Amino acid sequence: MALVHKFRQGDSYYVIDVNTGVIHEIDELVFDILDDDSLKAKGELIESLKHKYSVEDINEAYDEIVELINQEMLYSKDLYEDIALNDNSKSFIKALCLNVAHDCNLKCKYCFADEGEYKGCRKLITLEVGKKAIDFVIEKSGPRKNIEIDLFGGEPLIVFDTIKEIIAYARQQEKIYNKVIRFTMTTNATLLNDEIMEFIDKEMGNIVLSIDGRKEVNDKVRVRADGSGSYDKILPKIKQMVDKRDKSKQYYVRGTFTRENTDFYEDVKHFADLGFKEVSVEPVVLPQEHELSLRKEDLPTIFEQYDKLYEFLLKKNAEDNEFRFYHFNIDLKGGPCVYKRISGCGAGHEYVAITPNGDVYPCHQFVGNEAFKMGTIFENSLDMNISDNFKKAHIYNKPKCKDCWARFYCSGGCQANNYNFNGDIHVPYDLGCDMQKKRIECAIALKSKIMEK
Repeated sequence: MALVHKFRQGDSYYVIDVNTGVIHEIDELVFDILDDDSLKAKGELIESLKHKYSVEDINEAYDEIVELINQEMLYSKDLYEDIALNDNSKSFIKALCLNVAHDCNLKCKYCFADEGEYKGCRKLITLEVGKKAIDFVIEKSGPRKNIEIDLFGGEPLIVFDTIKEIIAYARQQEKIYNKVIRFTMTTNATLLNDEIMEFIDKEMGNIVLSIDGRKEVNDKVRVRADGSGSYDKILPKIKQMVDKRDKSKQYYVRGTFTRENTDFYEDVKHFADLGFKEVSVEPVVLPQEHELSLRKEDLPTIFEQYDKLYEFLLKKNAEDNEFRFYHFNIDLKGGPCVYKRISGCGAGHEYVAITPNGDVYPCHQFVGNEAFKMGTIFENSLDMNISDNFKKAHIYNKPKCKDCWARFYCSGGCQANNYNFNGDIHVPYDLGCDMQKKRIECAIALKSKIMEK
């Protein structure tokens, strides 16, 4: 089991104490001394490294490492496994993905939701279902005060008038039940107009605006029904929407990279050049036989792009620029989140998805898979066997994760990806793991440099 993880980013060397999350920037000598699972004997290290370093330097570095071990800042023990395995606490839903539209006006070639159809079932939410979904999440939130609801599709703005009524109802109910409901929305931006943008700016805690980067990249995959590209139509609207958001209001310009643009660094840079400050460009997840899927042989190119992004953000920060890349956001001061390492993403027990029919699933990526249908919002109970299975699908019940240094940063990855590629939510999606680990290294190095500055 990895107790520390060492890596090089740019010209710097780092080691992470896995269980505490403590980060040390180190020199090459310490880098060569450390192994992932234990510290070798001093004599053995002197014998193996004396051709490269002086015995005096090895002795000094070794003694410093031993001191850090004694302070439990290196090779520390995991204190949370017993807590995780014996957690019998009751879960309450704190977040809801409300699929308001199983339909879309674009035909993105990589869409996991079958271009909005969700396995052939086109459906738009009614006000009745929307209100019932609000009632459902308020009831299932128990003592939790804060609730997050993501309006999702397909394309949510197809039912904008219904959304307005659903949110008006939610604002009434949150006062009655002393809750705070934060709405977010993911949209392809095609239907944005002045009225909609005013409403979104007022009501959405976060707005995710989908565009896939450079015009030639976007227009190959993010297409309309007639096959034409969407870039020229959506970019001005996205700019206008972002311009409305002040610094207290969140947004993300979000792209997806596929095999068509494994040089996605250029797309992130393109967004930065357009003036966007909050950017997320994420890897597509598709069956390997799909022409746009990412594969193992793409990883060197993908890693090179993340390295370029690291250098790019380092330079931006040196210029006091506010640009942020979503996957490089990380909190080093608090270490890996203890609760996240236990609960994972929360799908199925703290987070659920509701369809336009009122069916409940562990998350939006399980929608349409009847084996994971937990119930409906019109019933008084959910399938707690499914809920418990997801709650227990944390890193301590994922054999591959128990030996991985990144386990406390990702908690075993996306449950849906694990299931879709391996038929088991307990078996990680390897390609996703590889990319995640590279992003974590870049994020740690970047944040360390920023804090050092």
